[in-house]
Amino acid sequence: MSSPKVPTLKMNNGKEIPMFGLGTWKSAAGEVNKTVQDAIDVGYRHIDCALAYSNEHEVGAAIETKIKQGIVKREDLFVTSKLWNTHHRSDLVIQGCKQSLKDLKLDYLDLYLVHWPMAFKEDGDLFPRNENGDIIFSDVDYLDTWKEMEKLVSLGLVKTIGLSNFNSQQIQRVLDNCTIKPAMLQVETHPYWNQTKLVDFCKSKGIAVTAYSPFGSPDRPWAKPEDPKLLDDIKLGELAKKYGKSPAQLVLRWLIQRGIVTIPKTVNKNRLAENLNIFDFTLSDEDMTYLYTFTRPEGRALHLSWNNQHKYFPFHIEF
Repeated sequence: MSSPKVPTLKMNNGKEIPMFGLGTWKSAAGEVNKTVQDAIDVGYRHIDCALAYSNEHEVGAAIETKIKQGIVKREDLFVTSKLWNTHHRSDLVIQGCKQSLKDLKLDYLDLYLVHWPMAFKEDGDLFPRNENGDIIFSDVDYLDTWKEMEKLVSLGLVKTIGLSNFNSQQIQRVLDNCTIKPAMLQVETHPYWNQTKLVDFCKSKGIAVTAYSPFGSPDRPWAKPEDPKLLDDIKLGELAKKYGKSPAQLVLRWLIQRGIVTIPKTVNKNRLAENLNIFDFTLSDEDMTYLYTFTRPEGRALHLSWNNQHKYFPFHIEF
């Protein structure tokens, strides 16, 4: 069976990004290599990575294998990575990027994002902690970080730069002080947390949006047993039956029809193929609107409340 044709989205610099890709957060050591190879085999061409996931070396080995096998060429793939919080300082941005390139065995990244607006203490662990177990912050201004991100483009290390987990005020501050405009914002987006205001804001500024954790990240480490699980939602299941699709496929289709890039994570080969099989049906306008009503006040799964004392913590404002 041939792989479905994945549509692309043109970003504000003219580059195109596949609207569907593979997320690799929480893909465990020892399994992500096989997952990435399986994903490429079933038709994925967009791989979303980050230094902080601590698995880019395995992703890189998988990409290298598929290129050597002649399954894909480098230019067939769209690879995203992210600058981690410990590399915000001006002298560390290029180092952070080059570390990801080395691990991924690539000469350039298609998209490189500032993972969070918050900087952490440099020159140590990815998650530096004090004796009480609290994250140690750094006060680097993300505007200084962005200036260095712009240099990565001129150096040819990255094609496109953007942001992740920034709120609208922080995005506007970057826009007011940048030479290269952010082309992408990556944020948590799903029916329980639809981010309508933030998505509309980004669209008004010509910034594309990628949805991470499109299923609400049910396997997040801090999830409680009583937390609602999006894919178990009875209303979602009933709507999925109407279309002869799974709840996961319905959610992914809803995001795609909103014009949002989506990067679901799975390590199951059958689910990899199932998640990709969302381009043969269309949700009605009525059902699109209905899915917006699923939003919940407590719907954000990745609240990162343990960082809420950071001066650039992004989730203190509504969007």
